[in-house]
Amino acid sequence: MKVLVSALEPSSNLHLRELLKHINSDEIEIVGIFDKNLGTPIYDISEMAIMGVVDAIKKLRWFFKVADEMVALAKGCDKVLLMDSSGFNLPLAKKLKKAYPNLEIIYYILPQVWVTRAKRVAKLELYCDKLLGILPFEIEMYKNHKALYVGHPLLDEIHSTRNEIVKNKISFLAGSRASEISRLMPVFREVINSLPNIKPTLVIPSSFSDEKIAKLYGDISGFEISRDTHQALRSSEFAFICSGTATLEAALIGTPFVLVYKAKAIDFFIATKIFGIKQIGLANIILGKHNGTLLHEEIAQDDVTAPNLIQAYHKTNMDKFSQNAKILRDYLSHGSSKNVAKIIMLQKS
Repeated sequence: MKVLVSALEPSSNLHLRELLKHINSDEIEIVGIFDKNLGTPIYDISEMAIMGVVDAIKKLRWFFKVADEMVALAKGCDKVLLMDSSGFNLPLAKKLKKAYPNLEIIYYILPQVWVTRAKRVAKLELYCDKLLGILPFEIEMYKNHKALYVGHPLLDEIHSTRNEIVKNKISFLAGSRASEISRLMPVFREVINSLPNIKPTLVIPSSFSDEKIAKLYGDISGFEISRDTHQALRSSEFAFICSGTATLEAALIGTPFVLVYKAKAIDFFIATKIFGIKQIGLANIILGKHNGTLLHEEIAQDDVTAPNLIQAYHKTNMDKFSQNAKILRDYLSHGSSKNVAKIIMLQKS
């Protein structure tokens, strides 16, 4: 079976890697856009990275070109697997369905229609044949029975909760994009200089080269370095984490943390004032939908200062966090990778 894959985000590719473990390699060939470590893509995910509306607009024409290349590549494929990245994948789904009406399109890790732009539900139902959700509550938004809760992929990848906690060990995660790292690292350095008794660990994506680390992070001499997010979180007493998948990973592992978020002012304005987004962290969003509570504090924009981060660290109720983190994990229930692999390999009826 030949499958056209569109997986632009690092997190999507971790989930793609996991689901491919449940399919014999001689039964599937993947083509398209994904991490080059998983095969031979037409574009590696490093070429697709953007952050925010402004960056997307700058590369708009190029993205149109890439989408057309994907449509051409789909001609020889049996199925399509779209993962997350709705800004690219939803228009791509439209192009693919128009070009190949009978080609099965599977969307795994659905657009966050429950946050903004609920009108996209109708488009997803029109252009896609199967909608595989990773959050229980999002399935309620779809009416034509194409949507199914398959579980959450992080529960396939996180096999244990916190163990051997090192007292006063704090992990710092500045994200994976250059703009995130440049905004947060000066604040993180100020925090460790103000808390001399802590054991600071800087978690750096395993894919970053030494040259890239030197260019993006600057002086990291005050930190112990870890390239394993899960291991660092499992042994940490606390963490400061940029928004993204790592916040949910910390929640499922059970490591108390504070989300710290600094974006371009225009992007933050659009998200909060135009789209009305109230919560940034996935764990807060999920738990809020489930029972109306929040798991962790969120510090954003000009409030991201060393004194504010230190205050949040000292006032976090660790026991309450642990209790709510277990509720969150139980709500998501099980992993998704095996279920998605079965769906991909099913013959179209």
